[in-house]
Amino acid sequence: MALEVTPVHRNLHQRVTFFYLEFEDLFIVIGLAAIMSLVGRFLDRELYGVPLNVVLQWGVPIIAVPILMLFKYGKPRGYIRDLIMWHTKPHIYCGLEADREFTKEFLK
Repeated sequence: MALEVTPVHRNLHQRVTFFYLEFEDLFIVIGLAAIMSLVGRFLDRELYGVPLNVVLQWGVPIIAVPILMLFKYGKPRGYIRDLIMWHTKPHIYCGLEADREFTKEFLK
């Protein structure tokens, strides 16, 4: 009795993308839509006959997608997360660090 074998393709290194954005970057777009929805509720204005809260809630995230696509072009995976983490962590500047220039001869 022969054993039936079915090929299974497993590529764990494949990036999960949606609209050429990483899955994690879509949280930025969704968060931006939520913030713009809250901001738009306080603005009782119109833009060319369309209420400004609708423009902010839908227009800003739709415009943010191509901007993120252009910003992330050629960048490694997780670039936005690493950029945010770098800006939120405190930077320590110390006068007692070792010099970056050589103080002694490297080769004799």
